[in-house]
Amino acid sequence: MMEAKKKSNPAVRNTHSSLGSSAGGRRTQVSESGIHGKGVYAIRPIKEGDTVLEYKGEIITWKKAQRIHPHDPSQPNHTFYFHLDDGHVIDAKNGGNSARWINHSCKPNLEANQDGYRVFFTALRNIKVGEELSYDYGLIIDARKTKKLKKEYACLCSATNCRGTMLACK
Repeated sequence: MMEAKKKSNPAVRNTHSSLGSSAGGRRTQVSESGIHGKGVYAIRPIKEGDTVLEYKGEIITWKKAQRIHPHDPSQPNHTFYFHLDDGHVIDAKNGGNSARWINHSCKPNLEANQDGYRVFFTALRNIKVGEELSYDYGLIIDARKTKKLKKEYACLCSATNCRGTMLACK
């Protein structure tokens, strides 16, 4: 990911402007996931290199994110936070869009690219109609990677190369 550009006092701000629709209209929809909960699916073919969605929500400080965490006490490890390189977070619970439902996979078809305070998902390969969109969350936790921690962040992607956790490799 690229490092976020410094902005003056961005403690709370919303991401803005949406991606222009392709000539054929909307390319994705949210539906029940084959991986977990809800997911985002291609409803039109997506070409390798295409920018598919922007991750939208309220830009908050990491300090605020920790203060309001968890969104749902019954699922403390489930959030709609997307960490930015400068320590801010996009909180898609507030002002978020369908990108918040993109699930993790150890064999993703999208990658996330940061541009300042914005994050865009780009297709890593051609994506067929009906395919669920995914990216590698690569979660970084400031703790030793124990079996218990890996289980708390278990991966459900079922890819042949599944590493069994949504945590980053290193």
